[in-house]
Amino acid sequence: MPDLRHRRGDAGMTALPPAPSPRRRAALARRVRLLVAATITYNAIEAVVAVTAGTLASSGALIAFGLDSVIEVASAAAVAWQFSARDPEPVERRERRALRIIAVSFFALAAYVTVDSARALLGDGGAAPSTPGLVLAALSLAVMPFLSAAQRRAGRELGSASAVADSRQTLLCTYLSAVLLAGLAVNGLFGWAWADPVAALVIAAVAVREGRDAWRGDACCAVPAPAAATKGSGCACCA
Repeated sequence: MPDLRHRRGDAGMTALPPAPSPRRRAALARRVRLLVAATITYNAIEAVVAVTAGTLASSGALIAFGLDSVIEVASAAAVAWQFSARDPEPVERRERRALRIIAVSFFALAAYVTVDSARALLGDGGAAPSTPGLVLAALSLAVMPFLSAAQRRAGRELGSASAVADSRQTLLCTYLSAVLLAGLAVNGLFGWAWADPVAALVIAAVAVREGRDAWRGDACCAVPAPAAATKGSGCACCA
């Protein structure tokens, strides 16, 4: 008899499709590992460029963006560690720990950025324009959505909350790239130094939200994508 699961939706009980076969799960796990490797490589380069450019320009937003890239590397490494196990049971046992690492990393970033931005807004120096920062923000804005979408699809089908959380972190990089680009552009065009720490504070606020979701987001992606997307499920982390 097939393994049928159900979820209560707006219209009663809805039958959910069965979980992926062992062969499909293995293929999805390999895909997640490849995407994680690509994410780690890109973000490591991004972190070096952003922190260096931010230090030279005294830009809190650029430094925060670089530190977010470091956190993305740590997050992706946690997911890589989780999926380094070949059997499903060790992968599932490592899920909660990987989510905790992702969440704590977000909170640490938010704390640092908030303190640094407050210092900048209170008049302790202003950020200089940064052409390398503008180029980096534009490049990340173009690259990150594709990495995030691919990992999110694989994570949702696999039913892995940590893989989906990591894809959200990659998607966050897209939003932060747009915020950074706007802040640097305004500062460069109009000389409004306050735009840089304000952009950094936006990054901090989003980091707190994502950290909170990662901390408590272990259950919402525990079924394949069609189930998680069922209308009325009330789950936002797989959206």
